[in-house]
Amino acid sequence: MYSSATSPTPTATRTALRPPTAATGRPGPKQVPPQSRPVVPRGTDGRSAEARGQAARTALGLRAPETVLPGGARIPAARPGEGRLLRPPMRPGQPGTAERIDPSALQTPAVRAALAGVARICPAFTPRQVLREGSRHILVAGTIGRAPVVAKCLAPQAVRSEYFEQLVADFHHEVAVYRAFVRHRPPVRLPRLVAADHDRCVLVMERVPGRPAARERHPVNAPTPGEVRALLTAVRTLNLWRPPTDVFQPRMDYPLEIARYHSVGQLTDRDAGDLRGLLHGLGHTPLQLCHGDALLSNMLLAPSGPVLVDWEQAGWYLPGYDLAVLWSVLSGDTAARRQISQLAQSGGTLARDSFLVNLVLVLMREIRLYDVPGAGEEQRIMIRRLYDDAALARRAVRAAVGTR
Repeated sequence: MYSSATSPTPTATRTALRPPTAATGRPGPKQVPPQSRPVVPRGTDGRSAEARGQAARTALGLRAPETVLPGGARIPAARPGEGRLLRPPMRPGQPGTAERIDPSALQTPAVRAALAGVARICPAFTPRQVLREGSRHILVAGTIGRAPVVAKCLAPQAVRSEYFEQLVADFHHEVAVYRAFVRHRPPVRLPRLVAADHDRCVLVMERVPGRPAARERHPVNAPTPGEVRALLTAVRTLNLWRPPTDVFQPRMDYPLEIARYHSVGQLTDRDAGDLRGLLHGLGHTPLQLCHGDALLSNMLLAPSGPVLVDWEQAGWYLPGYDLAVLWSVLSGDTAARRQISQLAQSGGTLARDSFLVNLVLVLMREIRLYDVPGAGEEQRIMIRRLYDDAALARRAVRAAVGTR
């Protein structure tokens, strides 16, 4: 993108925001709207969606409204609203109360069900701390012998979600990515795979020491310039890596995504036409391996350098997708955005056009995620900021189409 078009004037520091719930307008759990998720190929076995969902639940060993544990014990599934996020580890030098173990958190029905799945593949796993208990995933830190590990499981609450099939498909894909990285080691740091149960959606990984680059999706305070440079270097190193083409799959159907946002009115006729025009010129552009969800919260700042986690959306994209995600969430850091724009343009015209297509689609997803009924004043400030960013991206797309 043109530097002038993507370098807005500095803005005042804002309060961190998360997507609100429609009922109360207060921050709620991360949602998974269909338009905000990359397209994943569906099965073609002829079964109905309900039949496929029931088969997936059976394979996971989960039932609604109860979960069956080894030995025949039955645990009622968690009711809506019971998911909670425990306080994450704090930065070095801060009070260490965040690492305090909460034994009661390990005894909730959802966590006990998750630990039963972990015990099937890692009998020596000793749980220590619940890092997250949400509506989608449960993360439990523990040890195997003296080795620190993290177990990631699909939450029982996800069984009742209308996006259950998508969540299962994403989890299966993440397991496949970690297994592929065992055979083809990427040039970036990531947690080492310890064990995985594809059918029950259980993943056990090495626990890497470090802290998230940000706690929120749209952070209040961006990382330091040196940390931003390190993160961008790690992302670009991954993007330039060329593994065998059959190891990963494309994760975004670009014409379909443009059509979806056009159909709901987020893209005008001219916007959709401009994006399709750029896509036509990118027909022979080689795809790029991307993390797919390169949020700062999915990057750890470890002593040895950045560590990328949460690989559910990894795959082939048009060049610059990860850069577009980072640009969209760094609205408070003008210098970082300028640096990202320069990286996107350094690959030439085709790389610039790919970045612009990705950026518009990413911003449409963020607007759809945040622009929901019941938004409070802080939420509306974020929405206005996203619409301003989308206007910048649209103008850059029109300028790019005019120069072709």
